[in-house]
Parts: sequence; structure tokens; C-alpha cells
Amino acid sequence: MPARTRKLSDADYERLADFRYALRCFLEFSESAAIREGLTPQQYQALLVIRSSPGANATVRRLADRLRIKHNTAVELAQRLEAGGLILRWQSPDDGRALCLTLTDEGEAKLELLAQVHRAELRQLSPEIVALFQSLETGEA
Repeated sequence: MPARTRKLSDADYERLADFRYALRCFLEFSESAAIREGLTPQQYQALLVIRSSPGANATVRRLADRLRIKHNTAVELAQRLEAGGLILRWQSPDDGRALCLTLTDEGEAKLELLAQVHRAELRQLSPEIVALFQSLETGEA
């Protein structure tokens, strides 16, 4: 844990609370956007992980790591996404234990739509979040 340089002031606590509130507002937006598109928030996050995997190397293990869930939960999530026509799963030719994942055209289209609305929301919130973050760093409002 880093050494503290000064005691936190009431204003510091207020800035921390404001920052957490801004993050929570974005998460609430994200959850609602996913639900409007017929996905759970976790399913949207899974599509994002699969699409963003370097070199198209999405696996169930990476999904579990990036979503901070247990491996068996990631397997079940991948099964639901596959049943919904959003991803394809197959056994890795290099490692028979690994399950590879890729988006279908339908999964790609749904992710594109959601990613666009998320990016627009982040652009709108960005000045506020950046200002809050900077005020946490500087200790100035």
C-alpha cells in the first residue's frame, strides 16, 4: 500500500464519492444498453472480450480471466452465447483442452451496435470523469 502524504480531507472524500458515482452511472447505462439489445451485461462483456482478443485468440480461459469469473462459469456463458447464435466454439487444434471462440456475423453486428452507443456515452461523460480523476490526483476541485 502506498504511503500517504497527508490526511484525506472532506473534499477528498467528496471527490472520491463523485468519481464512484460517475463510474456507477456509466455501468448502469451499460447494463441498460445491453438489456435493450436482448443481452445480459455479462454477455455484452463477453462479446467485447472475444472481439478484442489479440490475434483472434479468444479462448474460454481468456474469457474467464478477463471477466474475472470461474472457468466453468465462462464455459456456461460461451454455451449460452453459442446457443443464441452470437459465437462459435471449437476445440483448439494446438491444445485439445482449450476451447476457442469467435463471433458470428450476428454477434459482430450486435457488438458493433452496443460498442457504438457505449463509445458515444463515454465521449459525453469523458470530460466529467477526466476532471474528477484529475481532482483526485491534485486534491483540487
